[in-house]
Amino acid sequence: MANYLSEEEKNALRSKVFYAAAKMFLEHGYSNTTTRGLADSAGVNVSAMNRHFGSKENILCELIRYVMNGQFRTARMLTEQETEGSVFYYAVETALQLYMAESQESVRELYLTAYSLPHASELLHRAVAESLLPKVFSPYLPGWSTEDFYQMEIASGGIIRGYISVPCTPGFTMEQKVEHFLDASLRIYHVPEEKIREAIAFVKQYDLKAIAEHTIESLLQTLKKRDALSGKSFAAEQEHL
Repeated sequence: MANYLSEEEKNALRSKVFYAAAKMFLEHGYSNTTTRGLADSAGVNVSAMNRHFGSKENILCELIRYVMNGQFRTARMLTEQETEGSVFYYAVETALQLYMAESQESVRELYLTAYSLPHASELLHRAVAESLLPKVFSPYLPGWSTEDFYQMEIASGGIIRGYISVPCTPGFTMEQKVEHFLDASLRIYHVPEEKIREAIAFVKQYDLKAIAEHTIESLLQTLKKRDALSGKSFAAEQEHL
């Protein structure tokens, strides 16, 4: 039967695997989570999971898309009232990512892994270059193509990975980390000095530590609900067979 999953069964499998992956990656870390352990935790057939996703890295990539969409939604919510909010949107979204990575060591490892694995890192850079950068920075870089932004995102993505990799200390606070990152990354995209200062000040007005923790919890709860609903619908389908 695993070779002939219905669409409902495929959706149920995806929901179960995503929720199990989120839990296990956060609790044990990406490198300590085995494919077999992930399938067992999700309660799915390991062969079916491998056929559907291909690899553990592909599961991470799907999870990255989900987390990034959550980051983007939160950033839009915080900046939707701003009349000139594009740079502010980028500033909030990237600062939120830094705070999320700092919230738990397992989350830090997930981000560092995502920025290091070939397929996952390209997904990250492409997603940002296609859905975010042209909308934000085209006024400062007229004529740039999506490919131009992708190639530059490799540089700005390297900067954020570097800051994620270094834990904060009393001498290197989150406020300093965010300010230094924004100062460096916004210069890459030719943002004027005055606008950089405005973006940094804008970010500082929010309790991003609390927002980051809420965002992670909200993403997990949504996955949990989807897992529960898919399990019920799958069980009901089996009863009628």
